[in-house]
Amino acid sequence: MVVTKLDEIIYLAKSIAKKRLVAVYANDSHTIEAVYKAVEAGIVDATLTGDREIITKVCDDLQIDINKFEILDYSDAIEAGFGSIDLIQSGKAQLIMKGAISTDDFMRCILNKERGLLEPGSLLTHVTVIEPTGYHKLLIVGDVAVIPAPTIDQKEKILHFLIDTAHKLGIEEPLVALIGPSEKPSPKIPSSADAMELVSRAERGVFQKSIFAGPMGLDLAIDPESVEIKGYKSPVAGNADIILFPNIEAGNVFYKTATKFLKAELGAMMVGCKVPVILSSRGDSTMTKLYSIALAAVTVNN
Repeated sequence: MVVTKLDEIIYLAKSIAKKRLVAVYANDSHTIEAVYKAVEAGIVDATLTGDREIITKVCDDLQIDINKFEILDYSDAIEAGFGSIDLIQSGKAQLIMKGAISTDDFMRCILNKERGLLEPGSLLTHVTVIEPTGYHKLLIVGDVAVIPAPTIDQKEKILHFLIDTAHKLGIEEPLVALIGPSEKPSPKIPSSADAMELVSRAERGVFQKSIFAGPMGLDLAIDPESVEIKGYKSPVAGNADIILFPNIEAGNVFYKTATKFLKAELGAMMVGCKVPVILSSRGDSTMTKLYSIALAAVTVNN
């Protein structure tokens, strides 16, 4: 099955062995509601760590059956964070999601050298699967949220995660666009030089099964009319599955334009840890949170 719509990720998640999600310090209605919807959709089983009394009240207010969750009582956010990580380390849970714990405290737990989840030698990065308005399939993009100015070797690692995500979504040979200001290679432009080197690495077999092109402007990556006008020849042109942005400024502007201005939906996760990490915000829609949980569920290593 090749996934071309976000709704199809939910169906894919339902078709595989159910995973257990642990939500860290899930004292807030936003987290509990999103996790409940994922449980009801048959995507995950769920454990909530946090203050049992507060969680019980939130469930009562939302008219949610608290018996749908396993509750582990923690009054302190940091303790809830490490308690959640212990569940992952012991194999009792396969996905982790931020709840009411602050992002700073959550990341301190995740990245803790003794007890955290970052894999040795790995890179913490962000993968977004977005359903853009007017595009004929999903786009898998990175990094829009974590790494400000990735080096060439960091870009290589980011691409491995993006390609692996595409494969998990059934895309056998994803088409990878390396974005820059122009399709004309120029060693004086860092993004262009990096794109040329990454294409060279792809030709040497560094990456999983995929087809690369770049540097190219965003228009050439996703717009067949621009491709025809400019006469650009590549199977990637106008048909990209994956977009690698040169830096966080470019990626984040694209991300926010698509979601806030064009109202696109998405699923997102942090990768590089032992398991996918769902870092949702209160501003995310319920569907974004549900898609993010489903995406993590289908991409976690079995």
